[in-house]
Amino acid sequence: MAKTLRVLTRLMGWSCVAIGLFHVALGNAAIPGAGSAGPTVDSWGRFMGASFVGYGLAWLWAARRRPVPARAVRWLAAVFLLGGVGRLLSLASHGWPQWFQTVLAVIELTLPPVFFWLADAEEGASSGGPEAVPVGR
Repeated sequence: MAKTLRVLTRLMGWSCVAIGLFHVALGNAAIPGAGSAGPTVDSWGRFMGASFVGYGLAWLWAARRRPVPARAVRWLAAVFLLGGVGRLLSLASHGWPQWFQTVLAVIELTLPPVFFWLADAEEGASSGGPEAVPVGR
């Protein structure tokens, strides 16, 4: 479990860094359907891209720790899940987005529970788990 958590945490970190840099570099062109959105949306998108780079670096920081800090993984996964909830709110308010945004929403809603589960397993393993406590104590 620890290796799986470390690999997925690293993959998440590098993916977020790459996606964030893509948005910083391309602005509106990085968002399907936003090419003509104007300078305000372009500015916002590039800023959010930089923020996503920072978010990815936080994932990479967690991946470098031994053991991977379960609490940090839970917080980072919760932020990712919140992004998926935001997409659901947008769907309810404005309808279906471009198809790739729907794919991203599915990822953002299904991957966090995997991270929560792996973080719980890692935390239990690194602390010895409840079965490591002698009976009678």
